[in-house]
Amino acid sequence: QVQVVESGGGLVQPGGSLRLSCAASGSIFSIHAMGWYRQAPGKQRELVAAITSGGSTNYTDSVKGRFTISRDNAKAPLYLQMNSLKPEDTAVYYCYADFYSDYDDRYLEVWGQGTLVTVSS
Repeated sequence: QVQVVESGGGLVQPGGSLRLSCAASGSIFSIHAMGWYRQAPGKQRELVAAITSGGSTNYTDSVKGRFTISRDNAKAPLYLQMNSLKPEDTAVYYCYADFYSDYDDRYLEVWGQGTLVTVSS
């Protein structure tokens, strides 16, 4: 199995930057993709960015050019570098990992507990 734990949230002013980290543990070599979702108050959870084990990335339109997702290798943390932050980026950010479970013989998804990002002056 795989576990993920996020860190790095906090309060930042509009236009500022913040970097989120996500540490994976357990069967890390079974992970085929990781990413970040966010959920703002009163809104549905949305996918922010994702990266595959091969390094392919995708972003939701509202963060393109401002956020960068990265992960150097299977043992490295997942990062989300967030620049030019806006008040509408305020949300709880959740890290997730998609991995293959030998025990279940299928792909599973695991989520972290979330970290709050608040963009406000």
